[in-house]
Amino acid sequence: MILSVLNLYLPFPIGNMVEWCLPQDIDLEGVEFKSMASGSHKIQSDFIYFRKGPFFGLACFANMPVESELERGARMKSVGILSPSYTLLYRHMHFLENQVRHQLETPGHYSHLAAFYEDKKGVLHAGPGRGGSLPPVYWLPSIHRYMYPEMKITHPAGCMSQFIKFFGEQILILWKFALLRKRILIFSPPPVGVVCYRVYCCCCLANVSLPGIGGTVPESKPFFYVNVADIETLEVEVSYVACTTEKIFEEKRELYDVYVDNQNVKTHHDHLQPLLKINSADREKYRRLNEQRQMLLYSQEVEEDYNPCEEDLFVLFFLEQNNRIFQTLLEVSSSQDKTLTAEHARGMGLDPQGDRSFLMDLLEAYGIDVMLVIDNPCCP
Repeated sequence: MILSVLNLYLPFPIGNMVEWCLPQDIDLEGVEFKSMASGSHKIQSDFIYFRKGPFFGLACFANMPVESELERGARMKSVGILSPSYTLLYRHMHFLENQVRHQLETPGHYSHLAAFYEDKKGVLHAGPGRGGSLPPVYWLPSIHRYMYPEMKITHPAGCMSQFIKFFGEQILILWKFALLRKRILIFSPPPVGVVCYRVYCCCCLANVSLPGIGGTVPESKPFFYVNVADIETLEVEVSYVACTTEKIFEEKRELYDVYVDNQNVKTHHDHLQPLLKINSADREKYRRLNEQRQMLLYSQEVEEDYNPCEEDLFVLFFLEQNNRIFQTLLEVSSSQDKTLTAEHARGMGLDPQGDRSFLMDLLEAYGIDVMLVIDNPCCP
């Protein structure tokens, strides 16, 4: 892959600006705000995932007190990277953290960044079954101010267990909205790094591996951190999962379907309100998820050579749940009478009554031709 390096400088009288980057001819407009979350000046360090056009970025930010009137007592920088894929960005987290501290202590010295670029720019990474024609990978170290040591995780997938613990049973509500490809916006004040991981985890809930499924719905891709500069982009998006530190977004209801503030999941759409209620099938799924986790932890203690990943367990749990649902729907749609009954719903691990609205939205979203005959108890 081909790498580029970006350096951001944040003197208060000037504002966010690109201080240095490689290659020098890349368009980085707006990155100076994406790699420093709004409100970051109140914390000491952070990391942030973001999108810039077709690229994904990771930036590490740090803030250091200085005796300088020009900088108003604080030097704040962010060092970041851009890549066509977000899945490998975590590998360079340690480098970015070291470099942002180096830039704070010895500003203007870019030799380590330049050497990193020279070392990486000729490497072309091709995945299995793919040729060597991947788009170039642009790396930017940006300078971000703060870090969250209590929740520091080296890989976005590594936070799936914390994600589940944080939301508890609410994870089943997020799962349904993610599977329906709704526009999900997560609000949190800085630090935003761990919230970017929640964005990633939320997208993982919607994985489906059955062929022929998902052709009529947009791909579930994380937008990660967004700010007011992204409003025009979000206005035309029909599906996304993103996070922000800007409270003003809550008032802009036309931009999202689901708003998450801390552990409070809400929607302003009347037809989506039934999906906010935890039903008996949801509780059963959550019980099974925790039961599988306990079995995994026990197996790790007993079999020292067997170390399956807890995060993989969570991802696989929802993948199998999703495949189970769509496999049943496909079988019913290809049958002669195309009738989906309460028994089918229970077989998919759903509540025939509590998930009726969810099933109706699912059939519409994915364009599956079946007839739902589950009675609504609220109607005669």
